[in-house]
Amino acid sequence: MRKPIRHSLLAAAGTLLTSAAVSAPMSLQDYLALTGPQPDAHIAYGPAPSQFVELFRPAGNGPFPVVVLIHGGCWTVEFGGITQMRNMAGALKAQGIAVWNVEYRRHDETGGGYPGTYQDIATAIDRLKQEAPAQRLDLARIVAVGHSAGGHLAQWAASRHRLPSWSPAHARDPLALPTVISLGGLADLRNQAALIKSSCERDTAQLAGKPTAARPDVFADTSPAEMLPAAIRTVLIHGEHDIVSPPSTGAAYATRARAAGDAAEVIVLPGASHYDEVAATSPAWAIVGREIRKALGL
Repeated sequence: MRKPIRHSLLAAAGTLLTSAAVSAPMSLQDYLALTGPQPDAHIAYGPAPSQFVELFRPAGNGPFPVVVLIHGGCWTVEFGGITQMRNMAGALKAQGIAVWNVEYRRHDETGGGYPGTYQDIATAIDRLKQEAPAQRLDLARIVAVGHSAGGHLAQWAASRHRLPSWSPAHARDPLALPTVISLGGLADLRNQAALIKSSCERDTAQLAGKPTAARPDVFADTSPAEMLPAAIRTVLIHGEHDIVSPPSTGAAYATRARAAGDAAEVIVLPGASHYDEVAATSPAWAIVGREIRKALGL
């Protein structure tokens, strides 16, 4: 986010350019200014300050469909995250959709990086099984939505039933996430390493750990692109002018996913940046919100 590089918009089979009236692309400063309502519940899933979830629960008796929302911010504490996602969460709650807004330890927090960040995501999502009955949440209608670094983590979460048993984040019965919506995600840690370095100033070791004799390939349990096929549906949404994660990254992932037998599609938001994707105040929200409702069967 600090040193973005420019990429040409690459045409790719299966990429859908969807109409939306966008006056001016949102900036990083616009994104950092995003906010929303306070959550209805704060649920800790661990002792660290960043190990908690915010629940946004609509009025009524439910059961409510659920969006698992995972913020981005280049895997660092520097660029905000969960507070900005309240903008989307408030809009979804108003539509009768519950939101499980996940906080987690980033690479520059104690215990974050590999494997802590991944363990946090896994634990936070599986906590839904415990909370769903009392909170009146319908886990048969659920979708994972992640932005930027959170797109990587959302795609990883939906694919983690493919984790090898030796992975520290392996779970015997992870919560199923049949559809994942990645908003400007960076999910191919191997092939997008240079882009991640230039856009986020993150090195592979900060995100995937260092190789060992027992774990020679650090991408095997950290990069969703290496966990295909996952038998999930992936929707990759990118702003036309996104220079942090341009549409070509989504197109490359979708091509790889489809070749492996998974369902994947790319949607490009005309005139939008890396930040319009997560703003309920942006014209792009009409498209993003539609895809979320579609994934929930609404």
